Amino acid sequence: MANPTVIVQPIALQSSHIQKTGQWSSGLCDCCDDMSICCFGFWCPCCLMCDTANTFGECMCLPLVEMFFGGLAPPVTFSLRSSMRERYHIQGSMCNDCCLSACCKICVWCQIARELKYRQQPQLLVNQSVNMAY
Repeated sequence: MANPTVIVQPIALQSSHIQKTGQWSSGLCDCCDDMSICCFGFWCPCCLMCDTANTFGECMCLPLVEMFFGGLAPPVTFSLRSSMRERYHIQGSMCNDCCLSACCKICVWCQIARELKYRQQPQLLVNQSVNMAY
């Protein structure tokens, strides 16, 4: 039996071809959507940052490194927000992430925490019942 000839090679899917159509589950300043996260961020922002980084799958102490960078743009906040957008295919840009991370650091962490909480909820799918006629 002869070996088949490959005419078309499969194309590897690259992340740049994935269209980002998703939105954040809550806005940047929608702290009232989840008051427990808002209070956690207000009273103990370092704890919120460490807990959120850990929930996202990063090292729990990673946000503490940010304290040693006294610059304008906090690198850990910026990179975690950008990573979350990439993971969940959320619309946005690196420039927007950088600006928000520099201006509204705690609000960004609260938004990330709310998004993780929303994405980790079990999804309940309800099917419409089918009436069978005999």
